[in-house]
Amino acid sequence: MSDDLYERQKRYYHRRASEYDATAWEAGDPREVAELIEAIAALPPGRTLDGACGTGFLSRHLRGDLTLLDASEEMLAIAAARVPDARLVHADALPLPFADNSFDRIFSGQFYDHLRPPQRASFIAEARRVAPELLLVEQTRGPEHGEGGEERLLENGERHEIYTTYFSPASLLAELGGGELLLASESFLFARVQWPAD
Repeated sequence: MSDDLYERQKRYYHRRASEYDATAWEAGDPREVAELIEAIAALPPGRTLDGACGTGFLSRHLRGDLTLLDASEEMLAIAAARVPDARLVHADALPLPFADNSFDRIFSGQFYDHLRPPQRASFIAEARRVAPELLLVEQTRGPEHGEGGEERLLENGERHEIYTTYFSPASLLAELGGGELLLASESFLFARVQWPAD
């Protein structure tokens, strides 16, 4: 992804913060959202980094010692109100600004799909450096949707171009080099990959 596109995507999410939940979560099938939340809440407690946490809509269901990272101050402010005991880090997720093996797991929801293939490979390498486990939540829209540019419209009429990938269960696990699906619904994939200690 060019630096320009990356910066434009950051501006889009910065400006979308106040309407994000209504368009990303509340507009979906409430049964599928509830099923996803149940799967997240069932994870054992641990030292977790939520990378690109957004508004903390999913973060608040993670148990244990929680660090929230996001590049948008507006998103992070909403997440802070939702998860007041979490540590907050205002930074980009590439590279992750943490030492090796800082966490038990990295969790990320609907961020990975906005990276181009080289950046996705970098994110996986960074996640593996920082924790032995990666958990990803991604949207899926079926085999007719693929990867590329997509125009998004904000409530105020602004148009923004973003880059997105709609994974199938098989394509996500293949890209992660294995792992398992903790949930696969019509709207969401929730995947986990664990790496052996080096």
